[in-house]
Parts: sequence; structure tokens; C-alpha cells
Amino acid sequence: MQCPLLYRFRVIDRLPQKPSEAATRGTLVHAVLERLFDAPAEERTAPRARALVPGQWDRLLESKPELAELFSGEGAGERLAGWLDQAEQLVEKWFSLEDPTRLEPAERELFVETELDSGLRLRGVIDRIDVAPTGEVRIVDYKTGKAPRPEYSEGALFQMKFYALVIWRLKNVVPRRLQLVYLGSGDVLTYDPVPADLERVERKLLALWEAITLATETGEWRPRPTKLCGWCDHQAVCPEFGGTPPVYPLSVRPAESVEGVQGRMEPVRAEAGQPAALESP
Repeated sequence: MQCPLLYRFRVIDRLPQKPSEAATRGTLVHAVLERLFDAPAEERTAPRARALVPGQWDRLLESKPELAELFSGEGAGERLAGWLDQAEQLVEKWFSLEDPTRLEPAERELFVETELDSGLRLRGVIDRIDVAPTGEVRIVDYKTGKAPRPEYSEGALFQMKFYALVIWRLKNVVPRRLQLVYLGSGDVLTYDPVPADLERVERKLLALWEAITLATETGEWRPRPTKLCGWCDHQAVCPEFGGTPPVYPLSVRPAESVEGVQGRMEPVRAEAGQPAALESP
């Protein structure tokens, strides 16, 4: 939805992406908040959470040694210390937004996957699922950035509605609440979905997959310039910046042979290099 050409670069061409400090910090904070719930409720304190940061950073480095390049060269030690301190501040901020001593998550970092009647598979990883004694389900996602302005909140909630749709199709239960916790600004955005909301999301996903199918078969992946282009790792091969995309790795069908794709849903099958599912961000 952000940029069709970026989707091609990431999913079909599988071009490498440089690690970023912001994204890596988000991964680190998520790991700390997940591990904190390993401790008994009374031990889930802010000092304990901050103390988890260095160890989780070491674990992250062990699994992804390439992250070490984020802090190399002159002043690397000082920059790393400042970056870790920022992660600790985000973790501590969470305690002003939620009380972990009163939470017992049913699931943490839960991988979910379901197949719609159309054959389209949806999958993603949910940060946390809380289940009330009455059976009501709350889906929680942590964000280390700032909350969007109100006019952009619908876009922010799309990921959560995606998760809610997956849970609904898997468990036949519509989550009672969707909750985005923004550690960067100290805001909590909530939304209570209803079946009609999730049905609209399903229709949107089917239309999105239809567009992906058509672009995959024709090789027509067009760039969509926005302010986010400044953060893209692939400017060197993007036509918007004077670059040339790599040779398309899939066979391309004549346009007339795929005209019928519009207005219908193609069966989803895993083909060489072709994405077979939609995943959450």
C-alpha cells in the first residue's frame, strides 16, 4: 500500500536492507517487554525492565551479527551507550501507560496464520494478547515511535484490524479491543472493532492481493513517491531517483492474458519467487 515498487524490491527481488538504529531499537524494546512477563508479577518493575536491555541487546547481536555495523568506527562506544539509554527510556515510559503487575498475557509474540475462503493466507506476529476472565480478547501492539495525528489514525489501525481479522477467522471471536501503545509519545490508541469493520478489511485485502497478482504477472510495479522515500534503502535502483531496477526475475505474461485478473480473485499458490500470503508489517 505504501509503494508497489518497494514491495517488489523487498518481496520479489529480495534486495538487502541496511539495518537502522530506529528499527533495531524497536526490536530490542519489544524483546525486553516480552521477556519482562517471564518474571512474577511483583517483580515486573521499571528498574528490572531497564536492566534487561543490555542482555537482550547481546542476544540480538548474537542472532544478527550484522547489527554490529550500526555502532562501528570513531565514537562507537559512546553512540552505543546513548542508543541503549534511549531504549531504556522507552521501556521505562511503558510503565506510565500500563501496569504489568496487573497483566497476565495469554500470548506474547504470537505467530498467527489463517486462510480466507478465497484461498488467500494471512499471517503476522502479534505483540500481546490479553484474555479477560469473561473471555473478551484484547490485541496489544507496542510502537516505539510517536502516535500519529488523528487524521492518520485509521492508517495506524489497519495493522491492528488485520490482526483482528486473523483472530476472528481462526477463533470465531471478534476481539473486544485493539490497543496501540506509543512509547515515543506516551499515547495509547484504542479501537473496538465490530464484524462489519473486519469484513471491510477482508475486502480491502482481497483487492490488494488482486493488484499484487496483476503486477506480479505483468511486471508492472510502479513507484509511489511520498515523503517516506527519504527513508528508502533502494533509491539507487528506483526510477524516481534516476535509478534502474534490477532485471525482473519472474516470467511476464502478455497484458491481454491477465486482463481477466481485474475484478476477480486469483487462487493463491506459491510459485517460484511469488509471494503466497499477505503479512502484517
